[in-house]
Amino acid sequence: MTKKYVHHICIQTNTYAESLHFYTEVLGFELVQESPNFHNRHFNTWLKLGDFYIELQTGKYNEDLDHYNPNAHGIVHFCLWVDNLRQEVERLKAMNVNFICKNDEIIYKVENGQLCKLTAPEGTIIEFRDNKGV
Repeated sequence: MTKKYVHHICIQTNTYAESLHFYTEVLGFELVQESPNFHNRHFNTWLKLGDFYIELQTGKYNEDLDHYNPNAHGIVHFCLWVDNLRQEVERLKAMNVNFICKNDEIIYKVENGQLCKLTAPEGTIIEFRDNKGV
């Protein structure tokens, strides 16, 4: 069997500038390629973090995308592993991200570690984890 790994996910957005800023400046993704006027879209952009890519794109011209629904079928969130969750949360707090709290807590304990979640400008839920105890 050949080696398999996840290459990318595609995220569509009505808030391209805000989403691009969020993924590059807040989460630290590298802008690899930005293609304007791509197949009837204002933008199709590739972002990279390690070996993982996001294909960030606008809807097609004159198309308003539906809002994200976390109770829909399919991918609900993606997760980024960090070495120190508390330190990352403090960094993100300074950037005024939209955390999803559980019982009024940003960081909460789960089996085998702890996590926090936040919402990107277009509505994608991003989870952060480490394996340290709360």
